Amino acid sequence: MQQRKNLFVVGLDDANLPTLEAVPDADSYRFHRLLGLEELQEGEVSVPALMDRARAVLDAHDGSIDAIVGYWDFPVSTLVPMLGEEYGVRTTSLESVVKCEHKYWSRLEQRKVIDEYPRFGRVDLDADDPKPPEGVAFPMWLKPALAYSSELAFGVSDMKEFRAAVEQIKAGIGRVGRPFDSVLELLELPPEMEGVGGQVCLAEEAMTGIQVAVEGYVHQGRATVYGVLDSINYPGSPCFLRHQYPSSLPAPVIRKLHDVSERTMRQIGMESATFSIEYFYDPGTQDIRLLEINPRHSQSHAELFDYVDGAPNHHRMISLALGRDPELTGGKGRYAVAAKWYYRWFGDGKVHGVPTPERIAAIEREIPGVRIDVVPEEGQKLSTVSQQDSYSYEVAHIFTGGDDEDDLRRKFDRSVAALGLTFDETEPGGHDTTTR
Repeated sequence: MQQRKNLFVVGLDDANLPTLEAVPDADSYRFHRLLGLEELQEGEVSVPALMDRARAVLDAHDGSIDAIVGYWDFPVSTLVPMLGEEYGVRTTSLESVVKCEHKYWSRLEQRKVIDEYPRFGRVDLDADDPKPPEGVAFPMWLKPALAYSSELAFGVSDMKEFRAAVEQIKAGIGRVGRPFDSVLELLELPPEMEGVGGQVCLAEEAMTGIQVAVEGYVHQGRATVYGVLDSINYPGSPCFLRHQYPSSLPAPVIRKLHDVSERTMRQIGMESATFSIEYFYDPGTQDIRLLEINPRHSQSHAELFDYVDGAPNHHRMISLALGRDPELTGGKGRYAVAAKWYYRWFGDGKVHGVPTPERIAAIEREIPGVRIDVVPEEGQKLSTVSQQDSYSYEVAHIFTGGDDEDDLRRKFDRSVAALGLTFDETEPGGHDTTTR
């Protein structure tokens, strides 16, 4: 009998374990948790301390170490290549990851090979009266060079909002920026990055249009896009309502997204790894603009690829780590379309009526093609839930597979009604999350 491969997953969580176990040939893999999500993402991160904890687990392992993988942002994205180099397993380089993660460095690299990016510049947080960069006009977004999710990212339309956002970023940038500095010290930086560091604020002109996510990988020097998803926001809000796969954009736009993504990733220098790139598409001008590059595939899209293509996108990450061709024929899933919905509340408050795991399982049986993850715990104040954006609170993630978009909407609305969550509002702004 062939011995199973030992795959160490940095930040392996309970929600993704069943999805990992659904990839092709999963019975030939043994998945090991390498550090927990809480220690990776809560509080101020210490990269050296996390490396020491990871080494202790790997050194104590009795058997082969065949792959080290991860599907989360910093620090997971950087720990994977650092550990890969030490333990002799296949990963992309640390430099290629940081070129994606560091939003300013990423823009400098994009500028060398594509034109599809917004005007941007750095904001001097140490100035007595910080100003927008020259040539960058309102409305704009302010964001740290590195952050979790959309934490500390602010859309601003005038100097009053600009100054308020700068103060919040100055107060919070060190939590991730300081440990990011320790990673930058490991690299030989180009002249344009000398003295920039990890605690830098970026200003970018706001982009409008339809948001799109592109998933791909680089194998033997060739960048390949395998999926394009539509990202639809709540009306009048910058917050995601759902990601939907496959995209409904016209074929010429899809081809352009493939081309720009592949040229960009060749410039970044990634190898044997997955990536996810977010764009805006303007139907009026037919223009696309690159929002950001993630040096990993999106774990939140795994069920969507499983529903439509018959295998989670985790398959590509694993195949690349083991030196295999990750190509997979699409369209072999149970459904024609799929979506990940974000059930949100737009005001602070305590959540009640959180269903038990048994009740959630019953809802999933009652509504075929549905999987539900509730985010807060019973009675929890929403503002205490970690990893939230600056404008809303995620209450549940609802994955749906269906025959068409209307079918997806019906399943989402049925799921929200079946969950029956209620909120004690402590601030105004609660939101009706149905999709009518």
